[in-house]
Formats: sequence, C-alpha cells, structure tokens
Amino acid sequence: MKTFLGLALLTIMSFCLPARGAAQDTYTFDLSETEKKPYHFGAYLEFKPMLYGLDRNSAFYKLRFYNDPQGQTLPEWNGRVQLEGNYERDIYRFYAKTNTDLKYSDYADGSEQSVFYEAYGSLKPSSSLKIDVGKKTMKWGKGYAWNPVAFVDRPKDPDDPELAMEGYIVATTDYIRSLDGPLKTFSFTPVLLPVYDHINDSFGNNNKLNFAGRLYFLLYDTDIDFLFLTGGSRTERYGADFSRNLTTNWEIHGEYAAIRNYQKKVLDPNGVTSQVEEDAHSYLIGIRYLTAFDLTVITEYYHNGTGFSIDDMENYYASINRGYDTYRSTGNETALVNARTLAEGSYGKSNPMEDYLYLRLSQKEPFDILYFTPALTGNLNLDDWSYSLTPELLYTGITNVELRLRTSFIVGGGDTEFGEKQNDYRIEFRAGYYF
Repeated sequence: MKTFLGLALLTIMSFCLPARGAAQDTYTFDLSETEKKPYHFGAYLEFKPMLYGLDRNSAFYKLRFYNDPQGQTLPEWNGRVQLEGNYERDIYRFYAKTNTDLKYSDYADGSEQSVFYEAYGSLKPSSSLKIDVGKKTMKWGKGYAWNPVAFVDRPKDPDDPELAMEGYIVATTDYIRSLDGPLKTFSFTPVLLPVYDHINDSFGNNNKLNFAGRLYFLLYDTDIDFLFLTGGSRTERYGADFSRNLTTNWEIHGEYAAIRNYQKKVLDPNGVTSQVEEDAHSYLIGIRYLTAFDLTVITEYYHNGTGFSIDDMENYYASINRGYDTYRSTGNETALVNARTLAEGSYGKSNPMEDYLYLRLSQKEPFDILYFTPALTGNLNLDDWSYSLTPELLYTGITNVELRLRTSFIVGGGDTEFGEKQNDYRIEFRAGYYF
C-alpha cells in the first residue's frame, strides 16, 4: 500500500511541477527495491544463566550425583546460536536451520553441541503440489503442550513447548485441493522416513523404511487430520485430531492416538526388570480462550497411554534408593548404572506417567505497560498430585531483543513424579537477540 501511494504521489508531482523544475531535478523510483529477494538469512543468539535449588533427598538427585555430591544450589550457564536461511527461485526452494547449544556448570566441564534442526529442498511445480526432501520438522498435532499424534516428530518439552525442535530426514509430498461446499480444503501428506546407520538412527529399529501420512480436511470450519505410521522402526500407530473456533476468541482442540503392541520395561517391587507389551491409547483435549482484556488461557488434559502407573514409578524410585544405599556401603554402582539406563529411556522423560492437566495464563501488557507480558504455567500430575508452577516475566520493548525471567517451583511428596526430581526450584534468565 505504501509503495502504491508513493508511485501515485510521484505521478501527480510529475504533472504538476513546471518543466523548468523537471529539467533541474530528476525523480527516480527503483522498482527493484520492492522486488522480493530470492534469499533470506536470520540468526538468534541467546544467553541463559540458570540456578537449580537441589533436593538432596530425591531419587533423581541420588541417581545423578551419587559419586559427586553437590551443595544446596547448582548454577549453570547456557548459550544458544541458531542460524537460518533460505533461497528461493522459481519452483525451487532450499531452507536450513542450525542450532548450537553451549553449556557450562560447576558439576561438568563446558560442552558444545551443534546440529542441523532442518535442511531440506523443496520443489513446487504447481500451487497444489509441493515435494520436500531432507531434514524437516513435520509439526503434526493440534495440542499446545503435548502432541500424541506427532508420529514423526520429536516430543515437545511441556515446560517450554514453543521451542524449535530437531527434525528427521524425510521425503514428503503435500497435495492440496480447494473445493466448494462443506468440505473446503483437502490435503494429503505422505512421508517416507528411512532408519539406517547415521540416518534417523535415534527414531527406532534400524534398517527400516517407514511410511507415514496425514489426511487433512477443512470441514464445516473444523480442521480435521487423520494420521498413521507403519514400517517397523516403531510399532504401528494411528490417530486423529481436530481444531475448531467456537467463537472468535474461543478455540477447542483434541487428539487421539492408538499404538499397537507398545513395549515398555517395568520393575517389580524387588527391582527385577521385565518387558510388557500392550496396545496403548493416548488422547488430549484442550481449549484456548482470549478474554476482552487480552488474557490468554490455555488448558489441556492429557492421557498418556504409554506412561507408567504409580506402582511402576514407586518400584523405580525404590530401586534407585536401594542402589544408592548399596553404593554408599559397598561402592558397587551396578544398580545405579542400570537405573540410569532406564532413565535415559522412558523413566527420565518429561511427564512419564499417565494423566496430566496443563494450564497457562498469559496477560498482554497489563496496566498499559507496553511490551510486557507476565504469565503463569502449571503442570499437574493427576495420578500422584505432584506439580510444577512457573511464573514468568517477558519484555520485548527493545528492538530485536527478548528478555524473560522464569522461576519454576516443583512440589510433591516422596514417590511422586515432581517430588523425586533432582531440584525443588529453578530460576532462569533468558536474553535473546534476533537479526
């Protein structure tokens, strides 16, 4: 619109100014300045110091620090560098995003880890067809904190679900068609996901070519997806999700996933490990509501069908405590090494149990304080009633700079998920710069 007004103004001036003025001054307008550049480059730099208040009696503290006891607090310094860029010409496009994490603490020496989050090429021969090949994040699912139907994505961190995630190497196609009538849009997204040595080898069983897909429908103003995954690296799974705006400010969403022959390791009261196999069903229902005074409310209930029961977790905590006592008395760390291996699998992941309630309140510019957004996030384990509570303050009043202060309080008794975590609280400050 500004370009159009500028052209119109120059045209009027060229007719209104006398010839002498036109001879003395030359007015030019370079249309190339308004053309879209075929390339884009951006970066994000972050500095994030953190302070953990340790719970020296918890199971996960004992598991991590049994051979190197710490004090009451543990400081940690983190940095992050993300670079992204794309090049687009005609029907071709290439996009890449890198992530480098830097970490240093009194407990461990400094570490650096760099990885491509995404790096793929696109071919778009028509408006209805697009082909992508390379490393990509698919972003399936409608949930905010969890996505049980995200069969070809890495799991979100419910503590910070908006963080960018690393993708997988895939070949995928998007076919989109617009229609008249109640069904307004239809799309089909087939995905090939290979798992071999050094290619997606963290996804599951090796030497497999997996096939996934998503069918999307915009039906009666409701977004609906049907999704599936098969191929052998993971057991077969099927799912569906939906999202609909009930009013301008009120949205409801849900997901359901069925996982066949899911296997997990459990411990009996004596610490003996066995593997169980069963069909699992996970689902989520949530709402997002924006009030007239700019308060955003997000709440979700999540049932994790692949999660552990209270008895499973209590047996695991008991095995850690027995192993810790054995190490203290004999120096034998075998039981703790085995428990750490289980933690690296399912027991140590975010929200490993069955039922959770998530709530986030975010108020934009309260009391007319520009660029300021306070928020409060709660994550409640409905099985053992332990929880985390995270207030935060966000300020974006400096160009290209984001400042965020968060404090997480972790509350729970013995043998509960949050009560057995290694820390009672965590304070973090994040300073991010975009360019």
